[in-house]
Amino acid sequence: MKFMITTLGCKVNQHESQLMREQLIRQGMLPAEEGQQPDVYIVNSCTVTATADQKTRQLIHRARRQYPEAVVCLTGCMPQAFPEKAQELSEVDVLLGNSNREVLHDSIMQYISSGEQVVCIQPHDSRSGLHGGIACFEERTRACIKIEDGCNRFCAYCIIPYARGRVRSRPLEDIRQEAELLSKQCAELVLVGINLSAYGQDCGMTLADAVREVAAVEGVKRIRLGSLEPDLLTPELLDYLAAEPKFCPQFHMSVQSGCDATLQRMGRRYDTAQYLALAESIRERFPNASITTDIMVGFPGETDEEFEQTLDFVRRAGFARAHCFIYSRRPGTRAAEFPAQVQPDTAKARSARLIAATNYTASQFMRSQIGTRAAVLVERVSEDGVAEGYTENYTQVRISNAVQDLTGTIVEVTITAADGDVCTAELT
Repeated sequence: MKFMITTLGCKVNQHESQLMREQLIRQGMLPAEEGQQPDVYIVNSCTVTATADQKTRQLIHRARRQYPEAVVCLTGCMPQAFPEKAQELSEVDVLLGNSNREVLHDSIMQYISSGEQVVCIQPHDSRSGLHGGIACFEERTRACIKIEDGCNRFCAYCIIPYARGRVRSRPLEDIRQEAELLSKQCAELVLVGINLSAYGQDCGMTLADAVREVAAVEGVKRIRLGSLEPDLLTPELLDYLAAEPKFCPQFHMSVQSGCDATLQRMGRRYDTAQYLALAESIRERFPNASITTDIMVGFPGETDEEFEQTLDFVRRAGFARAHCFIYSRRPGTRAAEFPAQVQPDTAKARSARLIAATNYTASQFMRSQIGTRAAVLVERVSEDGVAEGYTENYTQVRISNAVQDLTGTIVEVTITAADGDVCTAELT
């Protein structure tokens, strides 16, 4: 039997799709090659916004049209958070949540045997979503390791705690075993989680413990962290990371808003002064660090004055890169019922201004890289011999004088120019 997996959403979902892929292969199935009709079609869903749910529904409808004989499976955050809505999708043959993907193969076999829809969505427990590791990351020069699942925060706009449950941390031994396997393929490993900064809260450890475990693996050359919660980045953690030579100094810290009143309505646990102080502390410890972020516009109640505060904050923060997006009203969250929902045209206009502001700070950061020396993990080499990859601080670089296929290697370069969101460099 041949299967196909389509993944929506974050790096955690990507890791979990690879886990499902490897599990199905061990149980005798084969990935469908390009152009082949799959016997099983799997959608690993995201539900962070209502738009994500719409994409899931579209994929299910399309799968049933394109592969009428296939077993159509839906798993991931959408059915876990909204099981009743997921069961309304009549095209789905197998419906699983986030908590028990390990029964995917048995559920497929059960459907084939009975011809009746299989629904298996269970509540999260202290180990759900933490079973098993992956051995490879398909067609990647870096690999993600999921070390944590769940979130205890319940921000006003976010459905994820309902989809993912409470904070759960993988044992250090499991993390190390996965790192050992992945290091045979990839020089760089990225530690990811639903609330990565909360790693260890449930078992008396910290994120530093997980980084230390991965750094101890000889084959691992670089370690990068996924998205971080600003208020959980302690001085002790920063001091440890600054002393770890394998750590890549890129900090993706979601700020969500540059206005304290908006942050309070969102239920975030820091203010702008704390965020800026943290950014300054990071730059003191890591002189060429990049700080990247996510920023939302149009959150309920956001006034023109509050938005102007966000613009001012962005200019002061000097982000190397920012993902700017418009608030999406998410049923099931507190914010969906908040008064003073911002009109779409207003939110769209604010988004354009915010993107322009963050593009400027990004260009300033890119220009600051000119003349610096860096280590680049090469991800690809074009036919005309131009190598492309990323530095330790996740600056995208094109190497103009590559004379051989350097894919998967780490090379020393000097950055010579910046053009948009890419720098040019030469081998040193």
